[in-house]
Amino acid sequence: MLESVNNLLIDYFGELGPLIALGVVGLVLILAVLPAMLAQKEDPLDKLRRETKAKTVSKDQRLRHNSKADKLEKYSNFLEPQDEEEFSAVRLKLLQAGYPSKQAVRTYHFAQFALGLGLLAVGVVMALLKQSKGDVDTQTMVLTIMVPGMIGYMAPKYWVTRRVAQRQEEIINGFPDALDMMLVCVEAGQSLDQSIIRVAAEIRAGFPALADEFAMVSHEMKAGKDKTQVLRDMSERAGVQDVSSFVTVLIQSQTFGTSIADALRVYAAEMRDKRVMRAEEQANKLPTKMTLATMMLTVPPLLIILIGPSVYGIVELLGGQG
Repeated sequence: MLESVNNLLIDYFGELGPLIALGVVGLVLILAVLPAMLAQKEDPLDKLRRETKAKTVSKDQRLRHNSKADKLEKYSNFLEPQDEEEFSAVRLKLLQAGYPSKQAVRTYHFAQFALGLGLLAVGVVMALLKQSKGDVDTQTMVLTIMVPGMIGYMAPKYWVTRRVAQRQEEIINGFPDALDMMLVCVEAGQSLDQSIIRVAAEIRAGFPALADEFAMVSHEMKAGKDKTQVLRDMSERAGVQDVSSFVTVLIQSQTFGTSIADALRVYAAEMRDKRVMRAEEQANKLPTKMTLATMMLTVPPLLIILIGPSVYGIVELLGGQG
């Protein structure tokens, strides 16, 4: 019976018929098992804790919480890493990318899972279409199926990595101006907390990522969190060396009782010098980057202009002698 089924598949789909059938069966089994894996019943203990917590929240406090239900919460055991270190690493990367919500990790893994399966299905359809139009070797068939699935799985990771790089670049570019403004506020008589609030409001138009970090610092300080821990959390979220050094300067100034204005003045001057050096570094890289383009666009036309007439004359001379 198996041999007859195998021959039937080969007659309909060619030599790769059994492989295609196996892939389709596997995809169907995955789609059939997914609802059972995702539709896990909520732990009664977690449900009791959630209901108890909901009862203890007052009506005014309830208005401050997000009333929009998280549809992925019941799938958290499936979508979130169970290893604490892995979860913390993904959480930190999403924070550095500008996604501070508590659902960010679940959404990130759901995007990887959904895009991976969706584009894998697209790859299967493309492979079947290629098979119907003509003979396709096994390597091409496997690549046609697997490459879209890999692209879909890696696309959210690539997007988050790009967001982290863009956000860090924005923080680096806006940090010297923010320090200058903070120094002006401190020297004008404002406290560090008030200067952070003012800087967050003033630089939002040009550097929203840095403004969000300062705003979060001010909110955490208002909530009563330890100032040292708040500054260290800001350094970890930003992921920028300049911010880490600035946080270290503030913590040391607070620990040893030195003037914050003096520390800000010295560090702001250093940040301005570093920005000038970064600009000079980029300017010094331009000649090297332009060398290849200059050679490709300038040398061939120059050779044609200089050597072209001589080559033409030689060709005409040889043609006349022939």
